[in-house]
Amino acid sequence: MDPLAHGPGSAPPPRRGVLFHVGAGGLLAVMIVETVSVIGRHIGSPLLGALELIQAAILLAACAAMVTATATDAHATVHLVIDRLSPPLRVALLRVGALLSALFFTGLFAGSLWLAVDFWHGHEQSELLAIPFRPLRAIVTASTAAIAVLFLRRAVRSTRP
Repeated sequence: MDPLAHGPGSAPPPRRGVLFHVGAGGLLAVMIVETVSVIGRHIGSPLLGALELIQAAILLAACAAMVTATATDAHATVHLVIDRLSPPLRVALLRVGALLSALFFTGLFAGSLWLAVDFWHGHEQSELLAIPFRPLRAIVTASTAAIAVLFLRRAVRSTRP
């Protein structure tokens, strides 16, 4: 059976949220900029600031991917040990893991917020294209906060065996 067929009796295609499109757009931007950059280098007309554009686009893609993976419980997990435990112990360890992840991302959020507040009025920008760092810092700060909240919610509500 073709997994891409969407006829009667087959599962509908998955819904794609805004974060999916932001991440996909970021990756598409990286590919386009890098392609133009490589072609430009070969024809003797390099694309100045390509690395700055790529870094900003990857930040968007990475933040969207991390929030989406956390929201859909799609992080890589080693089931070798977890699957061999009794259901109550498995639930407890999953909760502990989610709580530790929440604490880790809370620390990242605190550091990101600290840097964002400390440099908010510094008018930081990239050297060639003058891409402002302020919105990029805000995106990272919001993403780490969202991930911490999602893990905390999972730690409190998780009852799956």
